[in-house]
Amino acid sequence: MNLPNQLTVSRFALTGLFWVAAFVPFPGNRSWALVLFGLASLTDFLDGKIARERKLITAFGTLMDPLADKILTCSAFIAFIELRQIEAWMVAVIVGRELAITGLRLLAASKNVVLAAERLGKHKTVSQITTILATLLVMSYPQWGSVGEALFAWPVLGRPWIVTFAQATQWVAVTLTLYSGATYLWRNRHLYLQDM
Repeated sequence: MNLPNQLTVSRFALTGLFWVAAFVPFPGNRSWALVLFGLASLTDFLDGKIARERKLITAFGTLMDPLADKILTCSAFIAFIELRQIEAWMVAVIVGRELAITGLRLLAASKNVVLAAERLGKHKTVSQITTILATLLVMSYPQWGSVGEALFAWPVLGRPWIVTFAQATQWVAVTLTLYSGATYLWRNRHLYLQDM
């Protein structure tokens, strides 16, 4: 197994460890959840970069890299529902979009068509990761004592600025998720309309 694929597989393991840190109470658990998600996101950046630069693109990586990405981000958003950090309907929109696009990609693959990633989809991914990291900061900074208070608790609109920022990013992520998904489905409508 080459290095990019090892990084992809490690993302599955990091996702599991993230869930443990998010839900199992132990000292600094929420801070560990932040670190683990950050590491997993870093592997997402590195595996594709290394695969392209070293010409190590494989069928396994092509399939598993986006799957690992979706499992990581969707798992985090689903965890936030239980942790009361995000509205359930927002997560339903995000997960529903990812399932719809995955279905479209599978349909395209069955027709020997490769759907390239679009820039808008990459912006969507950045917005989702930003939302998750900001939400994890909201959850973890109280564990950092006076340092956390000094960095993240100064008020904006009557509450810690990081809370205001995290909630704003949630709306941005949902908006970009909906728009990018609808655009992608519309541009590739020929793939499913011809079979209806």
